[in-house]
Amino acid sequence: MGTFEFKLPDIGEGVVEGEVVEWMVAVGDVIKEDDPILTVMTDKATVEIPAPCDGTVKSIVGEAGDILPVGVVCIVFDVEGDGNASADAEPEPAKKETAAKKETAAPAATPAPAPAPTKPAPVEAAAPVARASGTKALASPAVRQRARAANVDLQLVAGSGPAGRISHADLDRHIAGGASGATASRPIGGAPRVARTGTEDIKVIGLRRKIADGMMASYSTIPHFSYFEEVDVTELESLRQHLNATRPEGAPKLTYLPFIMQALVKALGERPECNAVYDDEANVVTRHEAIHLGIATQTDRGLYVPVVKHVEAMDIWGSAEEMMRVTQATRDGKAGVDDLSGSTFTITSLGRLGGLGATPIINKPEVGILGVHNAKDRAVVLNGQVVVRRIMNLSSSWDHRVVDGHDGATLVQLVKSYLEHPATIFM
Repeated sequence: MGTFEFKLPDIGEGVVEGEVVEWMVAVGDVIKEDDPILTVMTDKATVEIPAPCDGTVKSIVGEAGDILPVGVVCIVFDVEGDGNASADAEPEPAKKETAAKKETAAPAATPAPAPAPTKPAPVEAAAPVARASGTKALASPAVRQRARAANVDLQLVAGSGPAGRISHADLDRHIAGGASGATASRPIGGAPRVARTGTEDIKVIGLRRKIADGMMASYSTIPHFSYFEEVDVTELESLRQHLNATRPEGAPKLTYLPFIMQALVKALGERPECNAVYDDEANVVTRHEAIHLGIATQTDRGLYVPVVKHVEAMDIWGSAEEMMRVTQATRDGKAGVDDLSGSTFTITSLGRLGGLGATPIINKPEVGILGVHNAKDRAVVLNGQVVVRRIMNLSSSWDHRVVDGHDGATLVQLVKSYLEHPATIFM
């Protein structure tokens, strides 16, 4: 039996450290090579790190929220053969922890006989533990993604890992048993209701902490002003339906966003002060000719802003295709650093949630952001008659240090004009 020390690998160009988001294994777990063991976040890229070998987890360094430098030993395995380190070797933090435990341990009055050594059983062989009602399911992002694809409610899956953590094997057993989130039995009707007093403390770490820090930096340093407008997209909806019905083979189905992106290309070309970033430490505003549009995207890991670059060089189909590529890659956790950086202006869509208005927070260091609400059929007065038109609301926020109210409002009015007369987008 030997020991294998695994060091946090280089997970990106220029990355020197990573934040522990989640350990997917615990001390004593038996793992196979390439099993996911750790999720690490750097900047806005989250990486799932696989096991380098078969073995039993001997010790782990760092917990969720801790920052580990690249090259530090983060996990140690007991392995068959010689391994890559002395069997007695432990990572420095583990040695200190062991020493501290020895110093504080109270001497036993009567020595007890040592139990016979036992070999840890594989996680897959452990008996699943039924989850109490109201208890949160613990699982890795990969397991959660598989469960969503199989339409399985993880709350109904018994986990065999530490604290009831659900493994891939647990999910396989559940699916093999014929259960799913849609068909598994739940208590219905007639059950007495009871008062609930439980609480759950959730540590703000990883992406959620980065989002919190970014929002605080933006809101506390940028004097926001917001501007709202409603847009009649009746003609745009007619054009959208026509283009989708006659789209070339293999072309993506068009939503409203590609039209908004193309309208922004023309509007930002006329108002270049809005397509800019502001370095408030150097007091320099950099206006960009290129239009790189950030698309705020909600994922099960939090809010990301993938970027569609050089929209000014794309047609409506190219805009739609690239937007779908970067947003889907982001939801799947496969977006690279280049896909998640470099935006000059951001669009945030409330989509089906709708709403009348919002005050979106600027994606610092940009100077503006456009919020898009869903389109609804509404009764409006047109040429003295009450008619039904399709109306979409727009919300925008601007950095009032460098964008005057007139400039921000003019940009929104330009977008409104292009969307209400969609032929002008392509002229």
